[in-house]
Amino acid sequence: MNIINKVVQLCLSCMEIHEVQRIETQEKSEFKNTPVTYNALYEFCKNTGEYLQNEDLIKANDISFKDAYRSKMNLLTSSEVMAVRDKYRVSQKDFSDILGWGQATMTRYENHQVQDEAHDEILRKLDSDPKWFIELLNKNQEAISKKAFSKYLIRANELFAGETDIYLTDSIYAMYAKYFGNGDLTGECDLNLTKTVEAINYIAKNVDNLFKVKLMKILWYSDFLNYKRYRHSITGLVYCSLQMGAVPVGRDQIISLKGVCFDEILVGGDLAYKFKAVEGFQIKALSHEDIKTIDDVIKKYGHMTKNKIVEVMHLEEAYQRTERNHPISYKYASSLSID
Repeated sequence: MNIINKVVQLCLSCMEIHEVQRIETQEKSEFKNTPVTYNALYEFCKNTGEYLQNEDLIKANDISFKDAYRSKMNLLTSSEVMAVRDKYRVSQKDFSDILGWGQATMTRYENHQVQDEAHDEILRKLDSDPKWFIELLNKNQEAISKKAFSKYLIRANELFAGETDIYLTDSIYAMYAKYFGNGDLTGECDLNLTKTVEAINYIAKNVDNLFKVKLMKILWYSDFLNYKRYRHSITGLVYCSLQMGAVPVGRDQIISLKGVCFDEILVGGDLAYKFKAVEGFQIKALSHEDIKTIDDVIKKYGHMTKNKIVEVMHLEEAYQRTERNHPISYKYASSLSID
């Protein structure tokens, strides 16, 4: 039992004005045949020795009780339900209408009624997927006013724009789903985009005039050299054999990830990407072995021009023995021209 605060007020127990203690205590009860433990608040009258609840405390304790059950059943609590709606800045009624639920559904879920698993899953998906909310908003726009629709759409688009990295990440992992478990193509390593982004930044920090083609080749050499030394790649990237050499699957999405920085410049009338390390870049995921491997690759190939490094790669057995547009097997790492 804890004393939360003390307030001089009219005591509803003895009907006198005096200092009333607000007490928090842990209680046990059952909800839907499930035992739960929750924190309850009471006011204590020192004159009568009674513990009592006013209307506000009754409501707060009921929510605390239901939230304890929600947490135990891995459901969103009432405040978490409210946070999902507040994220989109939608009224309770409009939110229910947009979802096609009863008009008072959100009001009940944010208070005393415990949502079912199906509604809970919908709320969780909305919390993580603004794009889906936009789809529902457009589908049910006639259920709300035009002014409200416009306001909610602007907010949802703001959230969607801020989540682009999540969608990019999902799209990359979707591309790699067919390679899952194929260590011959992944270098016996699951795709690790955190390491990939760090490797790009580390290379950009240590190689001058780093453009896209050269970056891809240094990544390839780093992963294959690491496999040659330690029997696993650094990033888990899968590389395909293209005309300009080895290129990772999902390269365009990868360089668009948050944490990858480049300038767009014109070179000979064509748009090119010149990579640079993000400001304040720090190594967190790459191991000492990873760094040593990348350093060795940079030492040998970092000074080369784009054309020269492509020329060198074309001489590698891994490139020569792989059909164009096909993935390159890490088994060829043993024949790399770098040790």
